[in-house]
Amino acid sequence: MKSYFITGLLVLVPLCITIWVLSTLIGLMDQSLLLLPAAWRPEAYFGRAIPGIGAILTLLIVLGTGLVATNFFGKRLIQFWEALLARVPVVKSIYYSVKQVSDTLFSDSGQAFRKALLVQYPRQGSWTIGFLTGQPGGDVANYLEGEFVSVYIPTTPNPTSGFFLMMPAADVVELDMSVDEALKYIISMGVVAPENKLKS
Repeated sequence: MKSYFITGLLVLVPLCITIWVLSTLIGLMDQSLLLLPAAWRPEAYFGRAIPGIGAILTLLIVLGTGLVATNFFGKRLIQFWEALLARVPVVKSIYYSVKQVSDTLFSDSGQAFRKALLVQYPRQGSWTIGFLTGQPGGDVANYLEGEFVSVYIPTTPNPTSGFFLMMPAADVVELDMSVDEALKYIISMGVVAPENKLKS
């Protein structure tokens, strides 16, 4: 009985979590309908709210924005919009900070996480997995002696939150596992271990 119960959990838990995540995302995207006038919402035509309409609308808006942004007039419009934002001090700093992160995460040429690393954190003798994101830049680099690297250490099981550290390059160990394998290892809380490629 115990083995059947555990097997059932292994089948149902990932399925339930997947359904929950999808329903949450769809629910959040459905909130975009609140931006429409009441007369244009699905309730006005069908008499009730229809789940998923907002998600479809959000995806169409994103695709449409991408389509417009790739042509000449769209690029000029974006340049004009960014020039306006650049004149607002607080908005400018927030917008360009978010834009740099999104360009790194979503562009084909950008790599947010370049390599999987093994680092000692939060104390000596305690090891965890981090990701190489680059090298310290700007004014910070003037105060660091020697070669340093920028490391992102994610939390588990949610790797979207974590800690940003600048560590001596000599104190980090480059792992042979891919970034995807390392992320799976972190999300699974160490249960799904990557294959040891060094084993003969």
